[in-house]
Amino acid sequence: MATDTVPSDARPLAGVRVIELGSMYAAPTTGRMLRDFGADVVKVEDPSAGDFARQWQPAHNGTAIGFARLNSGKRSVGIDLRTPRGREVVTRLIDEADVLIENFRPGRLESWGMGYDDLAARNPRLVMTRVSGFGQTGPYRERPGFGTVAETASGYAFLNGWPETPPTAPPFGFADSIAGISAAFGTAMALYRRELSGHGSEVDVALYEPLMFILGDAVLNYTSSGTIMQRHGNASGAASPRGIYQAGDGGWLSIAASNQAIAMRLFDAMGTPELKTDERYATNTARMANNESLQTIVREWIGARSRDEALAVLDEHEVVSAAVNDASDIAADPHFLQRTLVDLAGTALGPAMMPGPILHVRDTGRPVYHGVPTVGEHTGQVLAGELGMPAGELTALSADGVIGAVDGAPGSRGPGAASEAGAGAGAGTGPAAGPAGRTSGAA
Repeated sequence: MATDTVPSDARPLAGVRVIELGSMYAAPTTGRMLRDFGADVVKVEDPSAGDFARQWQPAHNGTAIGFARLNSGKRSVGIDLRTPRGREVVTRLIDEADVLIENFRPGRLESWGMGYDDLAARNPRLVMTRVSGFGQTGPYRERPGFGTVAETASGYAFLNGWPETPPTAPPFGFADSIAGISAAFGTAMALYRRELSGHGSEVDVALYEPLMFILGDAVLNYTSSGTIMQRHGNASGAASPRGIYQAGDGGWLSIAASNQAIAMRLFDAMGTPELKTDERYATNTARMANNESLQTIVREWIGARSRDEALAVLDEHEVVSAAVNDASDIAADPHFLQRTLVDLAGTALGPAMMPGPILHVRDTGRPVYHGVPTVGEHTGQVLAGELGMPAGELTALSADGVIGAVDGAPGSRGPGAASEAGAGAGAGTGPAAGPAGRTSGAA
């Protein structure tokens, strides 16, 4: 990418071409992160089945919610990577790309002659970002991995829940999302280094590692003191008072008195300033030792008020607190509506909103989320309009099942804009099969 040709107000990754060989959640999350900040993401899918995430629940009007969230604005090309001719076509796409994202089991692409060394020999500026269950190295490298496995292997599930309940995995793609965001961060670093060195590099992300980093205190605690941290429910085990509390009207709210000043302000808010000098509660060490009695005091104060009343008093005293929101609360909140939520239009879902970019960069435009691509919707546009493949070759490849059917005039839609054809009821409803060797989706 020639940096002197990029307008100063462009999104940070404008001009970056990404080929996504990613399925399910983790690698497609990486693609969405890059797309949100200006990259043109071409998603390669099995021409008959597509990304298996198209089959996941929940779904509405035939479109999988998770697939729509992660793939709006990408372009879909249907190519069968299980065939030598399909791999040759994809390799030609990679030759012209800045970034390749993939989540095959380690060794699969190497067996196809598409490992990093092979691809970098053809395209030395390529950044290859690889997301797998356990990484490209180590004794477990060949093991398949999904989000649930990462959430248990990392130590997260052991610490999540209540002391009296079993270890608990989250009901959403937690590890996948964190790994996908981390992979986008690694990709951006590699692109920056490429601008300095002129050479690309390989980014290796294991599903469990970003999550294990977040839980790192547990490992450090054990290896330094021999203490195995346990489940604490809504408490943190680090500071008091902290937790989730039910108000008198049945609503729920959270309080995080995670430093001394906030705890003192909480005591003022509750009308109990005497607790500030009570030896049982005057310091965090004392509060942790007497956490149960202090939590009872907090619960009783909140339980005597409605949620809105309690939050108003806490806000007045600058106590860190918030309502426990469900999706309906989020969709009606004026702060989230102004800053965080974006419209997803032009799909079978109908009028819908979803979270937009995970961060904000000053003086850059925000992405538009319109349409979700059908499987192979942009095959003709990309292969003919951008690779220059002649019509006869496309017809032959399509007849042999190497690529999907090619309809419409090549190049009829601009880069990065999924067409309204993705809004049809058939979007995301192919048979439940996909390219062999995929891994690292949300389980």
